[in-house]
Amino acid sequence: MTRLHLFDLDGTLMYGSAAPVEISRQLGLSTEIAELERAFGAQEMKPHEFAVAVHALWAGLTPAHVRTAFDAAPWLTGIREVWREIRERGEYCAVVSLSPSFFVELLLEWGAHAAHGSVFPEVPFTRPVEAAGILTPEGKVTVADRLCAQFGVSRADCVAYADSATDAVLFEAVSVSVAVNARPFLAQRATHVYQGRDLREAYQLVGAARPEVRAS
Repeated sequence: MTRLHLFDLDGTLMYGSAAPVEISRQLGLSTEIAELERAFGAQEMKPHEFAVAVHALWAGLTPAHVRTAFDAAPWLTGIREVWREIRERGEYCAVVSLSPSFFVELLLEWGAHAAHGSVFPEVPFTRPVEAAGILTPEGKVTVADRLCAQFGVSRADCVAYADSATDAVLFEAVSVSVAVNARPFLAQRATHVYQGRDLREAYQLVGAARPEVRAS
């Protein structure tokens, strides 16, 4: 049985934080990003508006800042181990996040088959953000469908792991979902619910429910 495991990043693979928060911390802009995150969470800003705002905020961003933010982020433990097991089972794992692609794609180093984020210009920025490249909650489903086609699976073969209300659309599209450190709105819509800091434990919820493949 082949499955595609789809992982959100902010608040899911990263405990209690998000890529924009960690990047802004490196620039001494924690107060500014906190206000933008609040506005986005309250749906006062759309994904593209948020992207334009953080692009302007990060005028001094360098690749070194990005790497330091990635290395210092509060990741769940066991991410690489889970992805290694998924690969060994002949299954697939991908990260699909609204956060900037230049950060999300660093997770390919840890063993993800694919990593998709909102498309930002190269760091340091010399070009503006283009609206067409910024992911939306509905856009994450579109990416999931493309990945299904790439890996030869269907939505029925997908497992989604996420934490926020913006992922409710993705949870509705797949057959199995895991709410990871999620708010009640999403947890109530999930197949499984996990609270903790070890991805191996969240993954085991799916593993325990996986039907055994019988030899013919």
